[in-house]
Amino acid sequence: MDTITILTTIFSVPVVLLILVIVILQRAIKFVPQNRAYVIQRFGKFKEVQEAGLNFVVPFIDKIAADRSLKEQAVNVPSQSAITRDNISLTVDGVLYFRVVDAVKATYGVDDYVFAVTQLAQTTMRSELGKIELDKTFEERDTLNTNIVAAINEASAPWGVQVMRYEIKDIEPPQSVMQAMEQQMKAERVKRAQILESEGDRQAAINRAEGNKASVVLAAEAEKEEQVLMAQGEALALVAVADAKAKALKMIGDAANTDGGQKAIQLELATKAIQAKEKIAKESSIILLPDGSSNAASLVAESMAIIQKISNNNGSSEDKKETYIGVPPSKRSTKGK
Repeated sequence: MDTITILTTIFSVPVVLLILVIVILQRAIKFVPQNRAYVIQRFGKFKEVQEAGLNFVVPFIDKIAADRSLKEQAVNVPSQSAITRDNISLTVDGVLYFRVVDAVKATYGVDDYVFAVTQLAQTTMRSELGKIELDKTFEERDTLNTNIVAAINEASAPWGVQVMRYEIKDIEPPQSVMQAMEQQMKAERVKRAQILESEGDRQAAINRAEGNKASVVLAAEAEKEEQVLMAQGEALALVAVADAKAKALKMIGDAANTDGGQKAIQLELATKAIQAKEKIAKESSIILLPDGSSNAASLVAESMAIIQKISNNNGSSEDKKETYIGVPPSKRSTKGK
């Protein structure tokens, strides 16, 4: 009796209604996580897309057809063979980064958008590699990645997928090509080393030439300065000598204006006259003296004439052996002319 009562109480109408309400609410309320989207179908037909937050559906009528992640995803692109423009076979693999931007297209536009995008990346990569040569595949990797992304986005637009970037992980040419590339790189390194060595020798030669030039210029400037200083010294010496002579002549002139100075001049002239006669006597074979040579004044005058004569004869030929003193020019002998 108690068991029947308990069962009757459990399966009573209010209890059943309460359980039914709880089940219906559980199936009607949907909490969509962040960066995810639910594609809702009603009677097998697309109804709406529910985004992150609290959402409601009609139980037993609406159904979640797909749960799409809106996060960026990374997928490895398997390695594959590709032929370059210069007919070199390469093995290439990469990584593809993409995200779903339209959950409806990703659900109804393609069966498996991940597989479709991966296959599209492989075919696009082969197509882009066939447009360039082997050397440029290494040099223009960024350009190659950009072209692959642009081509994939154009083809995957109906799938609701946007490719963010594509990165080539590895490019493996054949072994023979690798050996040829190594030899080329070795030759290039040798070439660069020789160029750097020649540039160093050239720069060293230029430096030596500039050093020699600078030393020659400095030596010339030093010699010029030396000559200028010597010329200035000689000029100062000449000025000093001229000043000394001028002072001496002034002193002699001042002394000559006195009576004692006149007597001293006469005595000096007489002394020089006597010395001049002695010199003439030694150098000449004939000496003619006038009768009035005993007069002091005439002797002084004659001495002055003798001194003048000796001064003129110093520049003439020394082979003249005869000198006439005190004889007029009209009475002198023309012998030896």
